[in-house]
Amino acid sequence: MKNYKIPTLTIAGSDSSGGAGIQADLKTFSAIGTYGMSVIIAITAQNTQGVFEVEELSSNIIKSQIKVVCEDISPKAIKVGMVSSPQIIKDIVDTLDQYPCEYLVVDPVMISKSGYSLLRPEAKQNLIKYLIPKAYIVTPNIPEAEEITNMKIETVEDMKKAGQIILNLGPKYVLMKGGHLNGDCVDILIGKDLFEVFEGERIDRKNTHGTGCTISSAITSHLALGYDIKEAVRLSKEYITEAIRHSFDIGKGVGPVHHFYKF
Repeated sequence: MKNYKIPTLTIAGSDSSGGAGIQADLKTFSAIGTYGMSVIIAITAQNTQGVFEVEELSSNIIKSQIKVVCEDISPKAIKVGMVSSPQIIKDIVDTLDQYPCEYLVVDPVMISKSGYSLLRPEAKQNLIKYLIPKAYIVTPNIPEAEEITNMKIETVEDMKKAGQIILNLGPKYVLMKGGHLNGDCVDILIGKDLFEVFEGERIDRKNTHGTGCTISSAITSHLALGYDIKEAVRLSKEYITEAIRHSFDIGKGVGPVHHFYKF
C-alpha cells in the first residue's frame, strides 16, 4: 500500500549516529512507503554508546520549519518525538494549531537508552498539559508512562491502569509499550471504546537503538496510508519486530534496528 506521494512529517531531535530521532523517522517513513519531511528541534551529539550533548534550536527556526513545510506540503500525519524544553513544546503546539492534522502521533521521549535525559524536568508539565491532549495517539514505554502518571508499573494490569490515566489527559488513543517488562512483549492499545492487547515474542538482540522512534514513525506512516488504528498498530508492531530481528552490529555500543530489512 505504499504511496510515496503521501507526506508525513517528523518533529524531533537529530541523532548524529543515524539510529534514532529524525534519521530513524525518515528511514521508517521511506521503508513503509510515505514521503518523509522533518522539523529538527535539537541537535544531539550521540553514537551507539550514548548521548553526549544536546543543543536546542531557536524558537524562530523551529516555528519557521513547521510553517513553511505545512504551508507548501500539507502532511497527512505528523509525529512528534523529542521535544526537550517547555518553550519548544509551546512553540510546536501553537504553530501546529494553525495547521490542523487529523493524525498527530506523540512519542513522549524522555530518556535515551543510555540514560541521558532528553526532556528537561520542567518540561514534563507542558508535555502533559499542552501536547498529549492534542494527540491522536500517544506511545509511551514503561519508564515514560511512569513519569507521566507518577505510578510504578510492574505488571500488565499496571499498564492498563496507567494507560487509562494517560487517556484521560485527552488523546484519542494510547499505546502502552511493554518492552521493559519481563516475559513476552505485551503492548496495549486503549481508546474510549477500544481495548486491544498485542502479544509478541521477545527477540534477544542487543541492538535496539531507536526502537521507540521507529514504531511511532511506523504508526504515523500507516495512519497516513489509510489504515485504521488497530491495523496501523498491528502492522507497525510487525515492522519493528522484524527490524529488531534483523538488527546489526555497528559501532562499539548498542547498534540500530534494520529499517530496510525488506529490501
